[in-house]
Amino acid sequence: MPDRLPEHDRRFSDAVKTCEKRKLRAREERKDPLWFGLGMFGVVGWAVAIPTVLGIFLGVWIDLSWPGPLSWTLMLLVIGLGLGCLNAWFWLNRERRTINRERETHDR
Repeated sequence: MPDRLPEHDRRFSDAVKTCEKRKLRAREERKDPLWFGLGMFGVVGWAVAIPTVLGIFLGVWIDLSWPGPLSWTLMLLVIGLGLGCLNAWFWLNRERRTINRERETHDR
């Protein structure tokens, strides 16, 4: 076997090594992917639901306390939903960065 592999062979070899390291690390950690995924799904759901429900309650209270031509309930529902989605997006990005950092440190 020659000392120096062609570039495409070396990239393929590196990709196989990286994949194998991930597989071995996953076996060591032994997280149940089903429960982990359901937990993530639940956290994201609550991150969206809580601001939305708070916006609805606040809007209903404002509408009952100070009736007017505009529906505060609908406006705060949309604002709460938007804030919840933004919250979930930031949280998922933070988790993705953490996972990528862990992969980089384990692959070295």
